[in-house]
Amino acid sequence: MTRSFLSVSDISPTELDSILTRTKRIKESIRSRGKIATLQDVVVGLLFEKPSTRTSAGFEVATIRLGGQPLYFSSHDLQLSRGEPVKDTARVLGFDLDGIVARVYSHETAYLLSLNSGIPVINGLSDLEHPSQIVSDLFTIQEMKGKLRGLNLAYIGDGDNVCNSLLLGSAMTGINMTVACPKGYEPNRDVLARAQMNAKLMGSSLVVTSDPNEAAKKADILYTDVWVSMGEETETEKRMKAFSGYQINSELLKLANDDAIVMHCLPAHRGLEITDDVIEGSQSAVWRQAENKLHGAAGVLEFFLRKG
Repeated sequence: MTRSFLSVSDISPTELDSILTRTKRIKESIRSRGKIATLQDVVVGLLFEKPSTRTSAGFEVATIRLGGQPLYFSSHDLQLSRGEPVKDTARVLGFDLDGIVARVYSHETAYLLSLNSGIPVINGLSDLEHPSQIVSDLFTIQEMKGKLRGLNLAYIGDGDNVCNSLLLGSAMTGINMTVACPKGYEPNRDVLARAQMNAKLMGSSLVVTSDPNEAAKKADILYTDVWVSMGEETETEKRMKAFSGYQINSELLKLANDDAIVMHCLPAHRGLEITDDVIEGSQSAVWRQAENKLHGAAGVLEFFLRKG
């Protein structure tokens, strides 16, 4: 049966652990040999409605490193831009490709691609979730902290797609996560409810607060994302006011544990959600996190597209 990866909850905790293990092996192999052939002759379509640096480069290079062939499509390259239904595009791409990585505005688009293509679809970002990002994030935390279960993660800022997937991933791996966001910018309720069920099974806690100082106390990881995501530009002024107190800076970092790491999925707006001295500081894991986008993408691709 064809499986897609539209949400972190599309996989089990055991499968997530398997993907993280694959990611570690693949990173070691790529560093020592440059290329492995676990996806030999596999053709992966990269369908990107939104601009991208790390997700695009990560999945394209990962496909090549695994022995496959990437084909990049912006929405302007396809008849989608002229009004063709997503289901029609999906059927045609399903004839030609072995898998699709979709970076789309609406989660519904990713769902329709999966429903109608007959091949695995990997969510490279939608308005609801960013599951592939969280694989590389969890892998980075595991690399730097040596474990996941029992760690305390403070997410400061917008309860957006990254936050939603991070809640699910934290719950599945036993990370205690606190989200600090302004009123009205909380994570998706349905996602939070799903995450809470997993957290209960894993013995971890998920908390949503409006106090960033409360979230940062004794944190092992401080994480943030942009205040204004793509497609929200008309809300810029409103969001700047709402998030003005939700910045990761040196004062907030002092509330965390002495060996805490700082994460940001990038691109970063320095001076807004994070200060330059913190993102460039000794506790920043941002560049390791960015490097691991390639390896996390490879782990996801191999898990969902490897034949036999």
